[in-house]
Amino acid sequence: MLPIWLGVVPFGLAYAVTARAGGLSILETQALSVFVFAGGSQFSAVGLFASGASGAWIILTTFLINIRHALYGLSLGRELPMSKLERAIAAYFLTDEAFGVMIASGERNFGFLLGAELSLFFSWNVATLVGALIGSRISDPLALGVDFVFPLAFLALLVPIIKARVELIVAVFAGVLAWLLSSRLPSGLPILLTGIIASLLGAWLTRNEPNLETAINLEDAIREPA
Repeated sequence: MLPIWLGVVPFGLAYAVTARAGGLSILETQALSVFVFAGGSQFSAVGLFASGASGAWIILTTFLINIRHALYGLSLGRELPMSKLERAIAAYFLTDEAFGVMIASGERNFGFLLGAELSLFFSWNVATLVGALIGSRISDPLALGVDFVFPLAFLALLVPIIKARVELIVAVFAGVLAWLLSSRLPSGLPILLTGIIASLLGAWLTRNEPNLETAINLEDAIREPA
């Protein structure tokens, strides 16, 4: 997770500067990072706060931006054995980066997931606090250009996962579709729709392949004595 901090820290600083400029107190700025913990949603929320938007509109906007996490949760819930308490904790701290690292690593245990999540939670909240305290001295942290770390980090996570032609087709299709939808739909919806449509494409392309459970059952049946 450490390389991803290069993007998280300046992004957190920029959020805090934006929040303070929008009229939020230091406590309010920090509370959003603790209880919402979603960079894109926090940026949208403070912008809506500053423009005088209603509470209902702010909630709806952040919901649409974060709804992609439902897909992350469904994916992790299928592959990672967790108790009800562990599921609740994992859901609270879940981020795009933690999900990406979890999938790319091949690890399938709650401790690894929680470690990745808390790594981002710690760095994001420290950056928020620093930005809130010295925000007036920082004009635009993202002007340094470090925001490019996020797409590069996700590309680095994606490449090792692609091991077959089907995975490559789905990845390219998802990228093109997300790019096309991003200019036509509100923030959040392109990622959600791309995730659903690309997943359906992957399922259709692999419809004739046996799933893991079926393969295990067949292997066990072969090993059993006649």
